[in-house]
Amino acid sequence: MAKLRRETHTTYSEAASLRLRAAWLYYNQGMTQKDVAEKLGISRSTVIRLLDEAMKRSEVQIWINEGIEDFVSLAGELEAAYGLDEAVIIPSPGPSTGSSTGKMGAEGTAKAVGLALGQFLSEVVPNGATIGVGWGRTMTASLSSFRPPRRENCKVVSLLGGIVAVHQTNPLDYTWRLASALGAECYMFLAPLLVDSVETKRALIEKCGLATLYDLAETLDLAIVSCGDIGPHSTSLSEGFISKETLRELVDAGCVCDTMFNFIDAEGRSVDHPINQRAMAIDLDTLRKAKHIVLASGGAHRAIAIRATIKRIGCNTLITDEAAARALMELV
Repeated sequence: MAKLRRETHTTYSEAASLRLRAAWLYYNQGMTQKDVAEKLGISRSTVIRLLDEAMKRSEVQIWINEGIEDFVSLAGELEAAYGLDEAVIIPSPGPSTGSSTGKMGAEGTAKAVGLALGQFLSEVVPNGATIGVGWGRTMTASLSSFRPPRRENCKVVSLLGGIVAVHQTNPLDYTWRLASALGAECYMFLAPLLVDSVETKRALIEKCGLATLYDLAETLDLAIVSCGDIGPHSTSLSEGFISKETLRELVDAGCVCDTMFNFIDAEGRSVDHPINQRAMAIDLDTLRKAKHIVLASGGAHRAIAIRATIKRIGCNTLITDEAAARALMELV
């Protein structure tokens, strides 16, 4: 294998430096794109390209503070109503992203809440933590803004199985990338998300090394989960994990929510359906033992699901959007 030339690293470093200098001058110093171009001795079109690339790399993150007082008040109301340590509320996607219950609206909300989740986690993960992680579009979106310092002696544990046909959202992929960013040990849940019988599930746990994951899940310092509503735009259905027939059966059984592939009703109780026994996922009663639980989910249509999840496992930090927050207050 040919040795990498040192010049390759130098070139990358110079490109990153130029990009960040352009972003700093434009966003922090208030210079125009023309002024930045003159300052750095480059063309205005190059400045535009550098700023765009910095945004895509999440090196630049923009927060709109208008209306922040209303959000602070709403967060306080949520914390008091649901027994939270902290509620982090972001603006809901505007009309340009589509209806909050439409596919594009749901994806926009998941991305926005996920970015807030990534920023939160970048600041709070301590050394020596055992971290359990779930899955979903919101969780995957958090990777774009997850920029933590390297941590010592951390473990990241996947709390549910994987997917044979890889989709954009895959529990194993999320676990691996989160652990890599932290420099942590990674414990993968190497099993299908759904198996054919309780006997198969028991055998995989007892005979195929998965018992270690279940042991670690008993003493989590931090659990990071999301939840999905049961409807036409739920993650479970849209990603093809459950059939429409199974969906109808779950709804008939009173299901309103999918939390880590555990299907629960409005009061947080597991619904009476075989899929709950065949899912390769840590039980929610185990998850609620975690020292700190972060729940990230958004959209007014998910308020009932968020409430059900909090009822079942509790929640220390809720990261959501304004529409879901206001809908949650209407459910109190």
